[in-house]
Amino acid sequence: MRLKDKVALITGGARGIGLGFAEAFVKEGAKVVIADINITRAQEAATQIGPQAKAIALDVTDLSQIDAVVKSVDGEYGGIDILVNNAAIFDMAPINEITEESYLKVFDINLKGPLFMMKAVSNVMISRGRGGKIINMASQAGRRGEALVTLYCASKAAVISATQSAALALVKHGINVNAIAPGVVDGEHWDVVDAQFAKWEGLKPGEKKAAVAKSVPIGRFATPDDIKGLAVFLASSDSDYILAQTYNVDGGNWMS
Repeated sequence: MRLKDKVALITGGARGIGLGFAEAFVKEGAKVVIADINITRAQEAATQIGPQAKAIALDVTDLSQIDAVVKSVDGEYGGIDILVNNAAIFDMAPINEITEESYLKVFDINLKGPLFMMKAVSNVMISRGRGGKIINMASQAGRRGEALVTLYCASKAAVISATQSAALALVKHGINVNAIAPGVVDGEHWDVVDAQFAKWEGLKPGEKKAAVAKSVPIGRFATPDDIKGLAVFLASSDSDYILAQTYNVDGGNWMS
């Protein structure tokens, strides 16, 4: 097992991609802490996975909560070997319609959260002296602008940049920082995305989702299963010589 006895902390791990990662990590031998603002769903997810998973409440915009959770996990498990910054939100509006409220919320969760999670967890990794792996969740939206998605695109572009800087700062401590940029991933969150596109583009419910699926070169949406293999690789010793990279898992949407 590639992650045997490793301790992984996954933000936003109660559903979707984060839950898929949690399940995959446990199958590879890791102990997983699912940190999510929805503690009920996190507990359900941990129960579903089994005794190697634990749920903990975390609002990644609250720096005191970040510090408390990281301290708690470090104290209980004797360190943190893997951090996955997965918690994020989506919002959209054309540039002439964006609001400060949306800006603050999107950047608080999508950028501030990962930045201060990296700070807190990397300090634990440094103090324990055994290195570690940090995986940030970017997006194909961070690779290019989209007319209605200014704030989200900008936040994910910032995640890609922060990944590069953090990687260069932490490599001397044996900590590898990389990112994953998924394309369109199916799940309940796409109901929200589809509804927002319907609002701004005058579409019927489900119309945007169907069009987007057809536009992917591989011909379909991704699922968490399509992404978890890369996450296991980046969390394992197989990726020891890799840092500062953002890997596209998008069915061919973006080529780089």
